[in-house]
Amino acid sequence: FTSFLHLLGASEEVAPPLQQSFMIPKKEINMVSDMAKWKRSQAYADYMGFILTLNEGVRGKKLTCDYKVSEPIEKLVALLNTLDRWIDETPPVDQPSRFGNKAFRTWYAKLDQEAEKLVATVIPKHLADAAPEVAVYLKESVGNSTRIDYGTGHEAAFAAFLCCLCKIGVLRVDDQMAIVFKVFNRYLEVMRKLQKTYRMEPAGSQGVWGLDDFQFLPFIWGSSQLIDHPNLEPRHFVDEKVVNENHKDFMFLECILFITEMKTGPFAEHSNQLWNISAVPSWSKVNQGLIRMYKAE
Repeated sequence: FTSFLHLLGASEEVAPPLQQSFMIPKKEINMVSDMAKWKRSQAYADYMGFILTLNEGVRGKKLTCDYKVSEPIEKLVALLNTLDRWIDETPPVDQPSRFGNKAFRTWYAKLDQEAEKLVATVIPKHLADAAPEVAVYLKESVGNSTRIDYGTGHEAAFAAFLCCLCKIGVLRVDDQMAIVFKVFNRYLEVMRKLQKTYRMEPAGSQGVWGLDDFQFLPFIWGSSQLIDHPNLEPRHFVDEKVVNENHKDFMFLECILFITEMKTGPFAEHSNQLWNISAVPSWSKVNQGLIRMYKAE
């Protein structure tokens, strides 16, 4: 993961204006054969390097611990708070079908319109040219407005959005913990609210054979947080009492809590993969296994 650190730039030095040219991203992965090209690309190396750098950065740390919060981090949280406020301003509409509330399209249209302006509030003036490129990832990170669904591809777009902000020097090495604990965690809260409010369908879900209907990264980073925990073991996360007492400290348990709120019936039936993971002896094994699974999926 050290290969990614040079992208983040040293924390003390002021980054010189970058000689970068920006472009509006276009979809490059359209068929199965394109996957090989993606896997060999610098973009893939940067993206996975980013995920793994953050995985190390939060290892053994609680969500509630102390960490540095820079100005760009504060601005990103403000951006997410705006998205949250728009949900309140766009209540679900009455419609015959239970899932996929059409009010999501109204909410999304607002983001589509405002995304570049929102991104411009986060990046410095000399990088203003980057806003149209970076904004595409933000728009892709909240779900699909035609299908009214959300899944791990949308989550990946948000991680790519943060990765872009690192590549242009807005986020730095010493922002690592805040990227996960403050920004990504706030993103998850907003996405859960979207999923609940507009009853979004899971995108590309493998049903009972998938890890989770909506997210993947918080399970990776959340399992890293729990590595070497003195008394919480993987077998404990299926215990309701343990989850209720510790979810505010650990992202993994927050995800489990959300699943149990949204689903009924035995945990082993609705979340079979996670049930299997609870039998893994250590959190570091869980973490390594999830990273392998993420790359494969």
